[in-house]
Amino acid sequence: MIDFSTIEYLKTGNPRQILAFEVLTQNKVLENIAEFTPVLAGTIPINIDIENSDLDIICYWENKIDFKEKLKAVFGKENGFSLRETKIHEQESVIANFRIEEFEIEIFGQNIPVYNQNAYRHMLIEYKILQLKGEKFRQKIIRLKQNGYKTEPAFGVLLGLKNDPYQELLEYKF
Repeated sequence: MIDFSTIEYLKTGNPRQILAFEVLTQNKVLENIAEFTPVLAGTIPINIDIENSDLDIICYWENKIDFKEKLKAVFGKENGFSLRETKIHEQESVIANFRIEEFEIEIFGQNIPVYNQNAYRHMLIEYKILQLKGEKFRQKIIRLKQNGYKTEPAFGVLLGLKNDPYQELLEYKF
């Protein structure tokens, strides 16, 4: 099992994972927001990314204003920087988007520890499914994503999930 709490595993990954490691490390992206327990989640860590996949970094904030101010201070001058607030399942969320070199980066923060956030939980479950189902399944996920599916709905299609794939994946039985 990969230790997703650090990005060290990217150093020995595929070329895009290695590039992600270099961009994140050289630009001190995670280091600059370390007090918010940043964790890289999403498709790049589990090797189902497509050409335009972004780097999804999830964070835990206790004080939303402090989190927003830190994001503005550290990344506010990056290309295409934007910052917004939204509610997701009644949970206050802060989302920053910007570009560094080859990557779109999204930093997503909630007042929920990162290992309890749905993005992290989905990634772990998807990783386990990919390990069980193998390379052909992984390639089918990538093809669905290239055809416009988001990650969880793509898994839902291939796993025959009937309702909300975001919720059903959290309850998936191995």
